[in-house]
Amino acid sequence: MNQAAALGRLFIGETRYNKAKLLQGQGVDEPLSQFGFKQAEAAGKFLSNIKFTHVFSSDLQRAKQTASTIVLKNSIGSKLEIICDTRLRERKYGIVEGKPLNELRAMAKAAGQKCPFFTPPGAETVDEVQARAEDFLSHLCQLLMKITEKDSAPEQLDKVADDSGDSHTSLKNPSCVDLNGSDINDDNSDTPVASVLIVSHGGFIRQWVRHFVEDLKCLLPQSFDESKAFSVCPNTAVSSFTLTFNQVVSSSPSIICNYLYNCSHLDGITL
Repeated sequence: MNQAAALGRLFIGETRYNKAKLLQGQGVDEPLSQFGFKQAEAAGKFLSNIKFTHVFSSDLQRAKQTASTIVLKNSIGSKLEIICDTRLRERKYGIVEGKPLNELRAMAKAAGQKCPFFTPPGAETVDEVQARAEDFLSHLCQLLMKITEKDSAPEQLDKVADDSGDSHTSLKNPSCVDLNGSDINDDNSDTPVASVLIVSHGGFIRQWVRHFVEDLKCLLPQSFDESKAFSVCPNTAVSSFTLTFNQVVSSSPSIICNYLYNCSHLDGITL
C-alpha cells in the first residue's frame, strides 16, 4: 500500500548575522532579529489553517524560534510539540563560521572551486550534509509507516518513539489538510496520513532539494525557474512537497513539488 504525507519545509527567519552577510553554520547560535520574528509571524499566518500532525525543527536557536512562532499562530494546533532534530542543523562551516561570506567565496576561488561545493577546514562537505538529509527523510518515512500500521480509532493519541529514543505525541489516522489548505478526508490509498512542518536552514535545504530532484526525480513546477532550485532560499520561504512512500521500508519515496521557495507571505513586511 502507498501512503502520502504533505511535507512542508521552511527556511528560518533573519538574524543579525544574515543581515550582515556573516556565516553562522552550527557554531554561531544567533537568535532571530526583530525583522526575523516578523518574517516568522508572517509565515505563521500563511500556514495558520494547516492541520499539522508533526512539527520538526533544527535544534539551533534561530530555527526553534521560527518553528515556535509558526505553531503559536496556528489556528488548529497551537499546542503541537516541536521535535528538535540535530540532523536538520545548518551545514557546519568550520573556520569561517562568524566570518563574512565573501571570505568563504575568496577561499573557494583560491582553491579553484565553486563556493557551494568548497569545504573550508573543519567544515562538513556537501555530501555529508546531504547524507544527514537522506537519513532524516528515511526516519520520517519509517515514522509515518509506523503510524499507518497501528489499528485505532481516528484522532486517538499515541506515543511514537524516534530514532534517538525520545517520544512525541502524534495523531494516528489523522484527518489532514495539504499545504495548500484543501481538506482531505476520503479513505482512498492516496489520502495523506500526515501533514508535516519541517523548519531548517538554507545550506541544508539546498542539499535536500538536490536529493529530491537529482536522486528521487522530483519534478519542479513548470512555472519555477530551475536555475534557482539549488540556490539558498530566502528567509522563511515556504516549500510544499507531497511525499508518497511504499510500505516496504527499503523503497525510495516518490515526491511531487507543489511549490518551491514561496515568499508571497512576506509582501509588505517591513521593520
